[in-house]
Amino acid sequence: MNVPENLKYTKDHEWILVEGNEATIGITDFAQKELGDIVFIEVETIDETLDAEEAFGTIEAVKTVSDMFMPVGGEVIVFNEDLESAPENVNKDPYGKGWIIKIKITNIQELDSLLTAKQYKDLIEA
Repeated sequence: MNVPENLKYTKDHEWILVEGNEATIGITDFAQKELGDIVFIEVETIDETLDAEEAFGTIEAVKTVSDMFMPVGGEVIVFNEDLESAPENVNKDPYGKGWIIKIKITNIQELDSLLTAKQYKDLIEA
């Protein structure tokens, strides 16, 4: 199971990569394996400011549809439009080409409540 050390994680299986006051968000390798083949991703929250743990979109796999949740509060500024024609990028490269949104973080202190790579590994291996 791939769990990069440079990211923070949520108990809902999202990851976040922070760069200044902006961040990239996606779902973890564990989550994409659990979901199976991803066929559609919907994000209708562009230009909206959402709180931590608020749903920013949905991800549809062959078997199920799941909400995706904000790791921290922020304004959704970019959706990875490549996923419209290639949602399978989330399965193939969840931490690279499969990123889902970029946000402008509203409260950087919220990052302190997220899981480290080790804490996330402990969660999914429990």
